[in-house]
Amino acid sequence: MAYIQRFLTFRDWPRLTASLARTEVLAGLTVALVMVPQAVAYAGLAGMPLVTGLYACLIPALLAVLFGSANRLSVGPAALTCVLIGASLTGMAEPGSAEWVSLAVWLSLLSGGIQLLLGLGHYGWLINLVSAPVMMGFTQAASLLIMASQVPALLGVKAWRWDVSTWSDWLTGWPALFGLGSLAVLLLLRKFRPRWPGIMLVMGAASALGYVTGYAEHGAIVGLLPSGLPSFYWPHWPGLEMLNQLWVPAMVIALVSFLETASSARIECQRDGKRWDDSTELFSQGLAKLASAFSGSFPTSTSFSRSALMLYAGARSGWAVVASVGFVLLALLILMPALQFVPRSVMAAAVIVAVLNLFQPRQFLKLWRIDRVETLTAGVTFAITLATAPRIYWGVMTGVLVGLSHFLHTRLHPRIIEVGLHPDGSLRDRHLWQLPPLAQNLYALRMDAELDFAASSDFERAITDHLAQHPQVRHVCLFAQPINRVDATGVETFGQLHRQLSSRGITLHISGIKLPVETALRRAGELHDGPQLRLYRTDAEALLALRALDPLPPDIAAAAI
Repeated sequence: MAYIQRFLTFRDWPRLTASLARTEVLAGLTVALVMVPQAVAYAGLAGMPLVTGLYACLIPALLAVLFGSANRLSVGPAALTCVLIGASLTGMAEPGSAEWVSLAVWLSLLSGGIQLLLGLGHYGWLINLVSAPVMMGFTQAASLLIMASQVPALLGVKAWRWDVSTWSDWLTGWPALFGLGSLAVLLLLRKFRPRWPGIMLVMGAASALGYVTGYAEHGAIVGLLPSGLPSFYWPHWPGLEMLNQLWVPAMVIALVSFLETASSARIECQRDGKRWDDSTELFSQGLAKLASAFSGSFPTSTSFSRSALMLYAGARSGWAVVASVGFVLLALLILMPALQFVPRSVMAAAVIVAVLNLFQPRQFLKLWRIDRVETLTAGVTFAITLATAPRIYWGVMTGVLVGLSHFLHTRLHPRIIEVGLHPDGSLRDRHLWQLPPLAQNLYALRMDAELDFAASSDFERAITDHLAQHPQVRHVCLFAQPINRVDATGVETFGQLHRQLSSRGITLHISGIKLPVETALRRAGELHDGPQLRLYRTDAEALLALRALDPLPPDIAAAAI
């Protein structure tokens, strides 16, 4: 029973009072004013019927907030997830067709099922497979592809052409005038009036202007969207061959969409000083995707910008999300005729402005200052995402493989240094800081890793190589405080080294060994007391003993007397 109750997070919501209701309704309205036009635009980005974007904002959003650990997330269509959907289904069906909708629903079922099972099995840690550099590289490339894909619609042309002689024709056409004009207004509103619902205002004005001027005779418009609640949708069986092509995109959508959720959930929970439960959030996001599928819509995700707006508007609980869903439902029931005259070029401008926040090339420079290898991982992800378009999910998969390869290389090649005493009293890399040895005929080392199967080979090699180059060494001191775990391979390696050192008359000194490591070595019989093994609880105790190994020269000793 307790296992089930952990998912019933709505029981912790505050009791709805008049003052709380006013705050939550206002926050919900603020988000809904952005969500309605954005959902319609993102549905077009996914190649879906535009009304399905609103379907994804109803029951999916409610389930996500009722069972999620973060209860102020704006769940629905999101840019990265929508472009992944469109890229995954390209070539498999015609965008907007019944076959395309069915395949998008299967993507939602598969990705939602993956998240649901991961949440139930407490496998939330799997999101760490997609590192921040991989996500950053993919986001930068995807945002470029999204904006580039919207340029033809923005200008009212079927495809981009570099023939300069044709530019004057489409730059002066109605679609380009509406699209570029809307783009300029949206950018100005974002800069000077960021709190205004710019997308809703621009779309409303464009719809009215399009109706008055008869824009439908000069360019494509949204058209009349069906009003009312979505009906239950059951997709037809696509066949095993088609379904097998959806597994990899579904896994990538599950990972990428949850990383979007995680970034917003962490901010919310840190702000409230509460714990974020990744497995609970996986469960709720999986439920949302399943609900979206049975509504005839596409995989949902968490919008970072709308979630940030929810917090900025003063939302205090999940009641704000319920209010925003109510306003979306109201728009779906009565406002659809108002959107029918919106030019498609204005929709493209709205997508470009929404995605523009994702494109931040300075992130590469920031990452370069932190870690060059991580920057390479982000760069490879960025390049592969662009190169494999429209199958951009291979960029994420490649980035994950590169990241895991770097992780394995780091584990297999741990940092092992010879230490010396720094003037500030700390033990540091003797060669980097040009420090004298701690004592004559002593090799003092420290390994900043676990003594397991991955690191034991390098650990053994570091000692044997040093002894081969310095045959006069009579003492080896291991500063073992960074070693917090040892496995069977590590125990075997340690035992072999100890016996090798003892056979050569070399004493092994160990400082600061941790209890779990000491217990494992003693149980294996590799840490028995003897003249060739000395243990010290602290580094200070070890340093005092090591100084005694280095007697003063006779002339200095006589002078001291």
